[in-house]
Amino acid sequence: MTTDPARHGGRAAAPLESLPQPLPPLPQPLPRRLAAPLGVAAGLGAAVAWVAVRDPSRPGFYPTCPLLRWTGLYCPGCGGLRGLHALAHGDLATALGANALAVAGYAAFAVLWTLWLVRAARTGGGMPVAFRPEHVRALAALVLLFTVVRNLPCGSALVP
Repeated sequence: MTTDPARHGGRAAAPLESLPQPLPPLPQPLPRRLAAPLGVAAGLGAAVAWVAVRDPSRPGFYPTCPLLRWTGLYCPGCGGLRGLHALAHGDLATALGANALAVAGYAAFAVLWTLWLVRAARTGGGMPVAFRPEHVRALAALVLLFTVVRNLPCGSALVP
């Protein structure tokens, strides 16, 4: 690497390899790395506990779905709380009958959360998945298809 000494006050510039390199960041302590995933788990655990003790199939405590009330059509979330209540009590068949898409979403979240926890414990990294636009479009198409099919006569098995 040659440089013009006149441009640098009469002395040659040092090659980049000889310049001091910044130190790598110190790893965060384990409790700090686990704070975010465990905080999310605590919040969701409290929400699941609330749904577990308050049965959503009993009228009066939870509001009625506005789409179902005003149009008679089931939205993609109809039956999601009933499914979560059934899962909290260990009844997978009832949960799938209430809202199979929500149960699949709960399972996908559990897998992603577990990966996040392991990654945070090992390296302090964040969420293991970056959602690209094509993933979002595919998920939106799946939710739309589920909504349409559950409101057709052939999709009566998907109705809560």
